[in-house]
Amino acid sequence: MKILVIGGGGREHVLVRKLKESPKAEKIYCAPGNGGISRDAECVPIPAMDVAGVVAFSKRNQIDLVVVAPDDPLAAGMVDALENAGIRAFGPKADAAEIESSKVFSKYLMKKYGIPTADYEVFDQPDKALESIRNRGKFPTVIKADGLALGKGVIIASDFSEAEAGIKTIMEDKVFGSSGNRVVVEEFLIGPEVSILAFTDGNCVRPMVSSKDHKRALDGDKGPNTGGMGTISPNPYYTPELAERCMKEIFLPTVRAMNEEGRPFKGCLYFGLMLTRDGPKVIEYNSRFGDPEAQVVLPRLRTDLVEIMEAVVDEKLEQQPIEWSDEACACVVMASGGYPVQYQKGFEITGLDKNGQAEDATVYHAGTSYRDGKFYTCGGRVLGVTALGTDLPRALEKAYRAVSGIHFEGAHYRNDIGK
Repeated sequence: MKILVIGGGGREHVLVRKLKESPKAEKIYCAPGNGGISRDAECVPIPAMDVAGVVAFSKRNQIDLVVVAPDDPLAAGMVDALENAGIRAFGPKADAAEIESSKVFSKYLMKKYGIPTADYEVFDQPDKALESIRNRGKFPTVIKADGLALGKGVIIASDFSEAEAGIKTIMEDKVFGSSGNRVVVEEFLIGPEVSILAFTDGNCVRPMVSSKDHKRALDGDKGPNTGGMGTISPNPYYTPELAERCMKEIFLPTVRAMNEEGRPFKGCLYFGLMLTRDGPKVIEYNSRFGDPEAQVVLPRLRTDLVEIMEAVVDEKLEQQPIEWSDEACACVVMASGGYPVQYQKGFEITGLDKNGQAEDATVYHAGTSYRDGKFYTCGGRVLGVTALGTDLPRALEKAYRAVSGIHFEGAHYRNDIGK
């Protein structure tokens, strides 16, 4: 098979490497890819949002399967366009991807179908949002931009002045563009967070192994929210009993709700959960593999990923066995100094071999370029240094040992992933 992966970050690198393991994968392309991905696939200079360009390339090169990995092209209808052109694609259509691309839609869905989530209100006027926050007087309070915002459209305000600043940032300064035309203001939930990715063909739901993301930029969960500074799998808080409860109360009801709404979801559905005193609740849905959750979940997958994706496309997931390794996995993100605010690019990365890898770990490239045999920084999150181990302490030790041998100017990472 010829396979095309859309995107150019760490998630796409783990997908490329996992797909490459399949005996079915004869040739893998990635559009646009990055420096590290170029060592594992043929990168083609098509932007991830160029729907027409992707369709034309897929036709011209007789691509057998397109894996649409990022949220933006899914929301823009890339899967719809590919299917209309007779090209097989893994990922939800635009109307189903709205479960992520509109926080307002996802909250409405949960309320309508009784799926446990935080109490919330929706506003399209800044003064009305602030009036409600002031009247409720409960802090911290959570403010979310309605649309996609690169994983950064959530502000946790610890007092009214922070709420004012947050509303101004999203709704008036339009830092996230039209994504901030509406906001969801919701109660702050307390408890351990769990990320669950699930394969679904619109009927059958097959959850993957659990993981835990570390969103804050600095040690001790301090600093601004980022796209993710590291992950571990399995999540120590997620018990078999909880998994059973989530399947019954959240996973299956969500897929059934999407069918009821006439928007069947096929692809990878991500459940961001909070384990509260009142039971598990949904913080958010994503319509694709999480990043950097995929970097610790997919390395534990023993089954051929191409076969699973084909079963999803063909709606035969029920018949597809899926096996997972019992090992633990840890990913430490090495980011550019100043991320997620301002940072510089173009610094040489040392300590990697010619394929961009390190000893005893797998390095997933998120923001790198490659020229003249050298790797350079080219983004906020630069590398996801990942290791498997018989248990979590061993996986973390291997990942941090590999991190200590990799260098670039201003490199920044958390020292407490998995703590």
